Amino acid sequence: MGFDQRSGDDCPREERVEIQAGPVRLIGDLAVPEENLGFVMFAHGSGSSRSSPRNRFVATALNQVGLGTLLFDLLTVAEEADRANVFDIGLLARRLIDTTAWLRARPEASGVRIGYFGASTGAAAALWAAAEPEADVAAVVSRGGRPDLAAPRLRHVTAPTLLIVGGRDDVVIGLNREARALLRCESRLTVVPGATHLFEEPGTLETVAELAREWFLGHLAPVGHRSRGA
Repeated sequence: MGFDQRSGDDCPREERVEIQAGPVRLIGDLAVPEENLGFVMFAHGSGSSRSSPRNRFVATALNQVGLGTLLFDLLTVAEEADRANVFDIGLLARRLIDTTAWLRARPEASGVRIGYFGASTGAAAALWAAAEPEADVAAVVSRGGRPDLAAPRLRHVTAPTLLIVGGRDDVVIGLNREARALLRCESRLTVVPGATHLFEEPGTLETVAELAREWFLGHLAPVGHRSRGA
């Protein structure tokens, strides 16, 4: 599977990949900027996939400042048919850890830091995985996340964590505040005014992308590159 070379200096090289994650093979989309400052792996929420337009919007913003991205399906098509798998946070976290190991073995990821971006239930999987020392991730960002679903593991997370919640997503704001109180690592909770759970309101997803970009550059990129695009 070769890279799809696109025109333009700021366009990353893209490749559709197959990932061996434990006993299954998962499909993913890998994007690598010319000067790769770090990698961000995306964990989508229930009912979504690697094709999530919101996650792809954020991924593009990260690519534009020199961060590589990997969007992948956490479950196979057959597994998704069983709704219990979609909410099995431990299983999803295991898939994320296995995929992290796969990415580290790629030459594009040699010597760079890796972060997780999780949405909804995917944020719980990202935090659960980040709590495992073998994941060794450098930063986590949660968009409209359900970190409460990873509550038993939160005190073990060491990666700096940014929780982004919509200002009109009242229940999830409360859940994020409670979850943040359990975190012992560097953390921040940012509420985006006027945004609902999916950040569909004008300008709100752009705000998410900007916040994620700054957080990941600040914790993944080598010193000297951390203010790029800020």
